[in-house]
Amino acid sequence: LATIACCLPIGFVAALGTGVASAFFTTLRPWLLGLSVALLGLGFWQQRRVKQRAVKGRLVGSVLLWVAAVVVLGMILFPQQVAGLIADFFVRAGR
Repeated sequence: LATIACCLPIGFVAALGTGVASAFFTTLRPWLLGLSVALLGLGFWQQRRVKQRAVKGRLVGSVLLWVAAVVVLGMILFPQQVAGLIADFFVRAGR
């Protein structure tokens, strides 16, 4: 009983904070996705500019930029499926 009394309020506060953050970020979702697309565009523009100046780019940066583009595109086109995959991953990781 003492163990539950110690940690239970922390769990309630964490759940409440997660719910409030979810409601807050849901209203900001279009703005955050737009910012993501704009920043990806800036990244691709900078990568193209580096290639035009004959400076050798890094392969890791290029790969990470493309992975980020795929993730953002997936979040725009398939938001429910991505949310389901993330939820399933955390349920399996908690077992």
